[in-house]
Amino acid sequence: MSGLLPGDPAAEIGGGATPRAFCVLAPNASPMTLDGTNTWLLSEPGSDLAVVIDPGPLHEGHLRRVIDTAEQQGKRVALTLLTHGHHDHAEGAARFAELTGTGVHALDPAHRLGSEGLHGGQVVEVGGLEIRVVGTPGHTADSLTFHLPADGAILTGDTVLGRGTTMVAHPDGTLGDYLDSLRRLHTMAAEHGVRTVLPGHGPVLADALGAVDYYLAHRANRLAQVETAVEAGYRTAEQVVARVYADVDRALWPAAELSVRAQLRYLEDHGLI
Repeated sequence: MSGLLPGDPAAEIGGGATPRAFCVLAPNASPMTLDGTNTWLLSEPGSDLAVVIDPGPLHEGHLRRVIDTAEQQGKRVALTLLTHGHHDHAEGAARFAELTGTGVHALDPAHRLGSEGLHGGQVVEVGGLEIRVVGTPGHTADSLTFHLPADGAILTGDTVLGRGTTMVAHPDGTLGDYLDSLRRLHTMAAEHGVRTVLPGHGPVLADALGAVDYYLAHRANRLAQVETAVEAGYRTAEQVVARVYADVDRALWPAAELSVRAQLRYLEDHGLI
């Protein structure tokens, strides 16, 4: 049963998730992207304006399907936002902006189209919809989370996934930042009414606090395993991955190696190895 899994994941992916959020699943499934990238269409009920989060890969059919979905709901895309700049989230943004005549707002200037960027603490308002921008670096340096206070929901990109756990993309991402970001999301879930996770990949999670607790516990456990491996004589990231991630699909080892490099740097910086 889903309730036994971390975060209480939904049974299916795609479609309406909250009163203000609708998911259009991109056709780019892989071991890294799970079922594909979740492109989110956000709009205040009754408004004819929509915001798109993460247009996804450069796939013409998917980009046009996002636009068609908005139009079928009687809405026009007014703005595009990016959770971060990885290709599976952002590669199609320039083409999508061309198709919709919109700007692209992102933390990293390299991924912006137009003069406006994004930063933590900012509030974006479109057609009565309020989106609060939360800085959540760690997976990447430019990772953002978008908070929909009216729905008690957060759009987490790759910071929290709907299934499994994410990587820390060393050297751009850092474990210390990632742990701080998870603690920030934990506070939002525990104290500020956030209940639902709308992830960049995988199913919607109905138990935000449970999901973040699981992520924090998982990270602490992995860090302890890496430290133990180093103490046992495993020195390189490749050696540690083979030791610590032996039960993980080898297709995921390249991503695991990035996370291990981030963990080794964290342990070194804190004088633990």
